[in-house]
Amino acid sequence: MSADVESENEELLKFIYACPVGVVEITADGTIGLINPCAMLFLQPIAAVPWVANLFSILKKDAPELQELANAFLAPHGVVCENHRISIHAGHTQGREKVQVLACTLVKLNENRSIATIADISIQVAQERHLKQAEASRQWAEAMLSVAQEREQAGREIGIQNTRFAAALANMSQALCMFDVNGGLIVANGRVADMFGVNPEIISVGATLEFIFAQAMSRSTLLQDDADSMSACIQQLRAGDVPDVRVIALADGRLITMNYAPVDGDSWLLTLEDITERKQAEARITHMAHHDALTGLPNRVMFHSRLTEAVARSRRGESAALLCLDLDKFKGANDALGHPVGDALLQEVSKRLALNIREVDTVARLGGDEFAIIQTGLDQPANATILARRVIDVLSVPYDLHGHQITIGTSIGIAIVPADGQNPDLLLRNADMALYGAKKAGRGGYCFFEPGMDAVMQARLTLETDLRTAFVESQFEVYYQPLMNIKTRSVVGFEALLRWNHPKRGLVPPSEFISLAEEIGLITPLGIWVLQQACRDAVEWPGDMKLAVNVSVIQFGSRTLIADVAAALATSGLPPGRLELEITETVMLADTDAVFEILYQLRALGVGISMDDFGTGYSSLNYLRRFPFSKVKIDRSFIAGLGVGAHCDAIVTAVTDLCETLGMVTLAEGVETEGQLEQLRTGNCGEAQGYLFSRPRPASEVTAMCTRLQRPSLNG
Repeated sequence: MSADVESENEELLKFIYACPVGVVEITADGTIGLINPCAMLFLQPIAAVPWVANLFSILKKDAPELQELANAFLAPHGVVCENHRISIHAGHTQGREKVQVLACTLVKLNENRSIATIADISIQVAQERHLKQAEASRQWAEAMLSVAQEREQAGREIGIQNTRFAAALANMSQALCMFDVNGGLIVANGRVADMFGVNPEIISVGATLEFIFAQAMSRSTLLQDDADSMSACIQQLRAGDVPDVRVIALADGRLITMNYAPVDGDSWLLTLEDITERKQAEARITHMAHHDALTGLPNRVMFHSRLTEAVARSRRGESAALLCLDLDKFKGANDALGHPVGDALLQEVSKRLALNIREVDTVARLGGDEFAIIQTGLDQPANATILARRVIDVLSVPYDLHGHQITIGTSIGIAIVPADGQNPDLLLRNADMALYGAKKAGRGGYCFFEPGMDAVMQARLTLETDLRTAFVESQFEVYYQPLMNIKTRSVVGFEALLRWNHPKRGLVPPSEFISLAEEIGLITPLGIWVLQQACRDAVEWPGDMKLAVNVSVIQFGSRTLIADVAAALATSGLPPGRLELEITETVMLADTDAVFEILYQLRALGVGISMDDFGTGYSSLNYLRRFPFSKVKIDRSFIAGLGVGAHCDAIVTAVTDLCETLGMVTLAEGVETEGQLEQLRTGNCGEAQGYLFSRPRPASEVTAMCTRLQRPSLNG
């Protein structure tokens, strides 16, 4: 064997002896031929006295299966086991109480020789380090296998092994370097030059870290302060002379781990790794786990944690307030204008909320259009009242988004900590009940929790359950109220009105369940059912008698509205010209091309479109200009004032005259007296509806109503 080969073997043996992983060369029966100090450190405490140089004997008590695995492996060479875990119990570790776990990899070189590598994995710094240690063990085992095979082929095989070892070093993600006792470089991989931004040629045998740092500073890839910090850290590690890991934060934002390991007292290994991207990814994941993706506000998870902290502080005398917010009119805007505009609206709401709380307070998005605020460290309930009023005012200012001006509001429920609860879940529940109270009071306001609200909420939950059951069990019924021609006092049609026949409560009026049906998403299927049933009933009516059906704001925003109307007409056989759909001015608030496109599509089906509750909205006259309604229904509040004051008389006259000019029929709602009817008859109002003629009655009584109101009956 040449002198070069012998020199390389010596270097390899030196590296094996310096390796921080235990390396043991054994014969087929386990007799130890070569063992490095690290392996000796692991095995000596558990070996019998006197020392028996046999690996299988040393591990017989704690890992008898190791010899069985070796005997069962029949291939001429290869990996017998990889990272096989061996538990060394406390009695074998010189008095230490905890269990030591060793990972053993056994590689068969030929029929009589094997290499075992042993690593202590009892303390695992991080998952990445575990994976690297396991990979290092496997690579060392493969290297030993290659070296053993190549020894039979002398210098050529050793050269191949050295090439493979160099490739492994070059492809490590960490910068690895080994220094002698004087700080001179023994070996390093290419990642060292990459990490410090220096010419790879200077990373040569004998170079010191100080020299490498100086070269990096000359290239402006390392600042003097960072070089000083790293040098000081290395000096501390060398002074301690035990394996250790430190993290250095550089001025350019990078985070570098420095993994130090002494070797035999005359050299040491240093592994450097840039963990910046990993830490940034961990920070992003942590942020995503605790913040809302759309608004960037804390999410429900973080909010619950902050509320828990507020509760804990309240036990030390610090009060707090929990404000639960629900946006008013958001769903209508979101349905009418689309989700992109709805998302932008939520983002703007979030910005306004964040700008109107203190840094010590917390605002979070709990989901949908639900938000919550924790106000801490102030006198309560006075300061919660101030904050609630400010939030209501701020969120009510119109929003200019994507070419639309949108006006929404908010309702707020407030619970005081600790008076209204001493755990987060109870506080949220009580604030939510207060929120329901604010909505019930008319929205756009705030309400503090009161103990009696629990009973109200239970009643609401019962009503919700009953309402869902009613839909499934067909407890709903369509009632009809006649629409009268004022001049002839004859029936020209009927308006379909929903009623609920509750099995225990009897007939429940719409005022008690329609708003709840909207909240729980039942209004659209209910609206479709009313439309279908009313069309089936109306097809039995005589002549061209009209059918008026209300369409809610939520139902109007449904993507299937056009198809639902067409299907109801087709399945019932009702001529489209006999159907009138009534919409309120709330539908028109979005004032978008999409809204008017839906209206024109409905008109294209042949149905009439009526404006309901005219005069109660914001821009009534503008709507008459933009769309040719077939009928305008004057709100009952104006009809009730006829003959009482000049204002209502003038308004009704103006509206009826305007609609007459525009070719639109007017209908007066809520006519209850002959005097009101007579005053309407003197003007241009065409139709009337109200208790003067009839209350809403079930379909079975339509014939009787027609007869009583001097209209030919259904049998006539």
